[in-house]
Amino acid sequence: MNRFILMVALQLLCVLGVVSQYAIIPKPTQLTYGAGELKASKNVRIHLFEDQFKSEAQYLTQALESRAYVVDKNAVYKPRKHKEFVISLKRNALEKKDEAYEIQVNEDGISISANKPVGIFRGIATALQMIPVNPKAVLKMPYCNIKDEPAFEWRGLMLDVSRHFYNVDDVKKFIDRMALYKLSVFHWHLTDDEGWRIEINAYPQLTAKGAWRVERTGKFGTRPAPRPDESTTYGGFYTQDQIREVVRYAAERHITVVPEIDVPGHSMALLTAIPELSTKKEAKMVSCGFKFAEWYGDGSFKMLVENMVNPSDERVYQVLDTIFGEVALLFPGKYIHAGGDECYHGFWKENQECQQFMQKNGLKNEEELQSYFMKRINSIIQSKGKNMIGWDEILYGGLAEGAAVMSWRGTKGGIEAASKGHKVVMSPTTHAYLDYTQGDHGLEFPIYANLTLKKSYEFEVVPAGVNNQFVLGGQGNLWTEHIPTLTHAFYMAYPRAMALSEVFWTKQEDKNWVDFTSRLDAHIGLFEAEDIPICKSLYDPIVEVSKKEGMHLISIKTEYPEGEVHFTLDNTFPHSSSAIATSGTIVLPEGELS
Repeated sequence: MNRFILMVALQLLCVLGVVSQYAIIPKPTQLTYGAGELKASKNVRIHLFEDQFKSEAQYLTQALESRAYVVDKNAVYKPRKHKEFVISLKRNALEKKDEAYEIQVNEDGISISANKPVGIFRGIATALQMIPVNPKAVLKMPYCNIKDEPAFEWRGLMLDVSRHFYNVDDVKKFIDRMALYKLSVFHWHLTDDEGWRIEINAYPQLTAKGAWRVERTGKFGTRPAPRPDESTTYGGFYTQDQIREVVRYAAERHITVVPEIDVPGHSMALLTAIPELSTKKEAKMVSCGFKFAEWYGDGSFKMLVENMVNPSDERVYQVLDTIFGEVALLFPGKYIHAGGDECYHGFWKENQECQQFMQKNGLKNEEELQSYFMKRINSIIQSKGKNMIGWDEILYGGLAEGAAVMSWRGTKGGIEAASKGHKVVMSPTTHAYLDYTQGDHGLEFPIYANLTLKKSYEFEVVPAGVNNQFVLGGQGNLWTEHIPTLTHAFYMAYPRAMALSEVFWTKQEDKNWVDFTSRLDAHIGLFEAEDIPICKSLYDPIVEVSKKEGMHLISIKTEYPEGEVHFTLDNTFPHSSSAIATSGTIVLPEGELS
């Protein structure tokens, strides 16, 4: 009897190139097409009608020049008659929301209008998705009118630079891509067990010792522990001047930088520099990814090495007061993220000072001790003119007054915080953890859970029954235990970050998966044109085989709704003329598949 091997391939029905409609992500609130096309050219003149939009005009100029358009520098800020491709930036007093904007494409060119510079910038981000990338091609742009505004103010993306250090240029490139998709908050995870990345003038040992570790490769959590005699050469940190540079760069793109100093747990790098802040006061080395915790699969864990500060020691608060004071001066945004997650309480239970402190202050258990700590940190941050935000464990033992919650263990913590009148950012692992595997585990390094593009797109920021006024928005998180380079960071973040950008910008009722994927193809082409690899698991056929009544049932499907799945059974690779799995299921007699 012949035995056959099933081979499948997905043929996309779309072709990248000149299109009759715009592929804009996130989807605008309102887009209507008119009759006619704008015949553009590679020679561009930017008309600036308001000096307050000068910075945005400069950004647009640089973006167009990077695509080989020729911008008339002498006319950038002086409106005049033209024959070139004209882009106008105007004030529109009718737009009340800061980020709202309007775009018109007609015979006069492209007009972007808004009431505030941030609205102009969001409009520019949209226009850059509409303007052809290749100015050597025939440039035809359909006439249209766009009116647009975001559903949420906090549209975040987090980059963990502790597990692997990303230099300033890498961080800027990460921010650039965020700007194109109208993300508004760059959450910078600056400290953790694997590295302290921010210069603190009062405590130079934080970067002299805490920013460097023994270099190791291999799966995170299984690497050999560092030895005291080994050189700590892997790592890096940002000087305060570099921090200011990144903050300024982000601000020019109307992105707020939220720094994170993660306490009381995830503090091994801090304790390497200042070991007396722990209960045991033992010398430590920054983690290189060795196994320093036991995880039990139900969310509980045990730390094998102390990585949390001592909440009963007054010096801890003195040191953190100084640290947060310097941090507050570097970041003009209203929030500082203080972590608060995954803090193991076992060392506090074993410590006599902690137990005596709890008794003296009427604290019933270690959760209330953690709450005491976070409330002290909240007071410190507020004294610097900032608001504290933390992971949802800061709810333990009672939430600090005025603190905002970033809900990562599902949405339960966010729901509880909102019910108590606290601001909330939704960032659940189920939809927003971008370090999770995207596609087939046979093709990707399988870590944590699986999070497909479609699953991210299905994220609903506001759970049923939650008062919308307390939900600032949502955020995607990119933890980098297994992401050592910017190239791989882009691969893991995109296109899921694009899906989340639409989740955070577009009203829930206006989202449509099929429509989103039809627009996504062009954006994947943009990444490819810039030689930036991103994940294409959306297009991968998903094959499931089962048996029923002596027959093989082979299910073939894909996340991409507009493609054809072709297959062969003769050991050859499928092509456009191969059979199509029209029903999504192939039935074969038992024994005819291997």
